[in-house]
Amino acid sequence: MIRFSLTAGFCWIIFFSYYAVVESIPDKICLEKGETGNFDFDLPIIGELKQEGIEVFGNQSPTVDSEKIKLDLNQSFSLKSQQQGNYVMSCKLFGLFQIKDVSVEVMDKAQVVPCGVPVGIYVKTDGVLIIGTGNVVGSDGMSHEPAANLVKSGDYVKTVNEQVIETKEDLVEKINQCQGEPVILGILREEEYIDLKVEPVKTDEDEYKLGIWVRDDLAGVGTLTFYDEQGDYGALGHPVSDMDTGIKVNMSEGSLYEAEIAGITKGEKGNPGEISGVITYLDQYRLGTVEENTNKGIYGKLEKLPAENGEPSYYPIGLKQTIEEGEATVISSVSGEKREYTINITNMDYNSENKGILFQVTDPELLELTGGVIQGMSGSPIIQNGKVIGAVTHVFVQDATKGYGIFIENMLKH
Repeated sequence: MIRFSLTAGFCWIIFFSYYAVVESIPDKICLEKGETGNFDFDLPIIGELKQEGIEVFGNQSPTVDSEKIKLDLNQSFSLKSQQQGNYVMSCKLFGLFQIKDVSVEVMDKAQVVPCGVPVGIYVKTDGVLIIGTGNVVGSDGMSHEPAANLVKSGDYVKTVNEQVIETKEDLVEKINQCQGEPVILGILREEEYIDLKVEPVKTDEDEYKLGIWVRDDLAGVGTLTFYDEQGDYGALGHPVSDMDTGIKVNMSEGSLYEAEIAGITKGEKGNPGEISGVITYLDQYRLGTVEENTNKGIYGKLEKLPAENGEPSYYPIGLKQTIEEGEATVISSVSGEKREYTINITNMDYNSENKGILFQVTDPELLELTGGVIQGMSGSPIIQNGKVIGAVTHVFVQDATKGYGIFIENMLKH
């Protein structure tokens, strides 16, 4: 038993050590064309890069053969390239065991206008989103649940009897037209299209129901993160998700509107708090389109600039290898006026999609106003050393003073 326990313990140590090494190396490294990126992983790894296109230098003399450059990742090094493109660095533990390939992407220099102002977000679903199922009382006086165990929360109804539907009204109309005959629902479930046969229940004269709760649009308040010289913007830093299912919404189209903060619920332990906003859905308040809903935020085109953001002031971006633990600021308009609040960056996860920056709010005014990070602040730009390095994305439910942020390079490369 003792020998077995020691062996098992040793295996676990090896496994977690290996996992820790793998996670310490980013899946992707981004470089700005013509700029130097400095790295110091301090790991017993040998990295191999194709010689063409990338210049390697720093505190070591890399081994160069006819085709590849070998780097010792136990020492600091620098990378630079004068041409945009994608490269691969193969990483081997002790130079022997292949553990992962790191994507090296050389991108054009970028500058953006950080915003931090509230916006109203309205999106239409691509198909009719099913929230859940329920009972309906038929004209026979009995309780029925015709869609139970057939459809699931998060399904999208795309067709009824092969006829495309786009709204709740379309769905109701097609079900009533069936006059009680079974219908075939064309369902998108995650990435799979399936057909489901459901028999509607007659509830009144010429009225039939499937017993499903549905939604075809969503609206809410978030924060505009940035826009660039072409008027392309990014916001939120995480997807628009349905409030009931928690699933990222498949959207067909959407619009961005000006919004006013109507109230603030302060964050407390177990309650992250939230911003209450007023959105006016009139053309004169429309800011632009919502064209993409991704895990890294929403994207579209601005048709006019938010008045609250003031005159455009362009900032360079800061790639994740330039971010330092310590003081930074968050731009937010939670007080009704756009300003910067101090935070402290405490840790980073280079491989996280939208939780790469861990920080704690230290600004006394923001703590007094909101308690820290609250819902609706998602998308607030994070600034360090005069560069946009990321945006707020999540709050700790048990500690509103702590939050996560997404790296700005992840938002730019949506």
